[in-house]
Amino acid sequence: MNQRRIRVALLGATGSIGRSTLDVIKAHSDRFELVGITANSNSSQLAEIATQFGVRTAILTASNGRELVDRSRFPKNCEVLFGQDAVEHLASSPDVDIVVSAIVGAAGLRGSLAAVGAGKRLAIANKETMVIAGATVRKLAQKTGAELLPVDSEHSAIFQAIKSGREKEVCRVILTASGGPFRDFPKEQMDQITPAMALKHPTWKMGPKITVDSATMMNKALEIIEARWLFDLKAGQIEAVIHPQSIIHSLVEFCDGSVIAQLSPPDMKLPIQYALSYPERLDGTSPRLDLTTRMSLELIPPDIEKFPAIPLGLEVAERGGSSGVVVNAANEVAVDAFLNGKLSFSQIVPACRAMLDHHEFISEPTYEEITSLDDWAREETIKWMHLCC
Repeated sequence: MNQRRIRVALLGATGSIGRSTLDVIKAHSDRFELVGITANSNSSQLAEIATQFGVRTAILTASNGRELVDRSRFPKNCEVLFGQDAVEHLASSPDVDIVVSAIVGAAGLRGSLAAVGAGKRLAIANKETMVIAGATVRKLAQKTGAELLPVDSEHSAIFQAIKSGREKEVCRVILTASGGPFRDFPKEQMDQITPAMALKHPTWKMGPKITVDSATMMNKALEIIEARWLFDLKAGQIEAVIHPQSIIHSLVEFCDGSVIAQLSPPDMKLPIQYALSYPERLDGTSPRLDLTTRMSLELIPPDIEKFPAIPLGLEVAERGGSSGVVVNAANEVAVDAFLNGKLSFSQIVPACRAMLDHHEFISEPTYEEITSLDDWAREETIKWMHLCC
């Protein structure tokens, strides 16, 4: 008897993670079936994906989505829907087994919560899901039996390495960071960084927002917060180191002093595939590590004066509650302003710090409070920029 293929919904199909996920599904079309896809406004690319994979549901979330769609470009049997309500319906559908959350930013939260609420396996590339609602997501997953599988290469590495022991034996986890394009840049010249300079990542090919996050190391701050909730750790158990080669994706130290690391060439298809196939490992399509050639692997402590996002992330992980919501929202606004020439590179993290320090802390925010704080932080960040710039 033929085994039914695993049905996948891909939220954020047109981004870099989405495209890598499509490569994995195509390579293992005998195991996975793409049944639903979403995009913000890229209607033409969404139609191409729907046609190539025979997708049954395609969703545009942009407010003017209906105006953007040429329905004739979509397959006749593909239902084209619009808005966040449609995303929630897809993510919780009984016709979906795994939801890949690859939407960038806070916009990915509603779909992630819908998947967890329905008891799905959630493959999390949208780190903001855990940054702004980590406690809520964990509690909901425990209630519904949903699986939280990381897609970030660093968290996938921790997830894999942590299997070498038991939870109570974990001493600390060490997230690695490439250091971005400015790891060797003079600290006194950080004010001179332009968007074009920040978008030249030395290792990874990512979207503009995530690439700037890597340059400020805010991505590592967000990953620290995500790790705290994803693996139920204390902030004091999480560290970050610079690893320019991007071969060691993270390390886990156990109570006996053993350190287990996961290594592979930098390619997002590997952690995506593992999140889809876990606990099974399938033949991979990613490049293999060539151990016949000489290489050096460096681990360098980060300069926290040059990259203040790291201590900020540790503080948010320690405080929990509403801290992640306001810092994430401020960062999204600040990065967008930087990319549009309205804010200097060195002011991105201070904008996040200002929102953290001035918001009214809530220890256990509800979903409504999370969305309200997100709106507040975005508005206040804009006001802060007008006063400081």
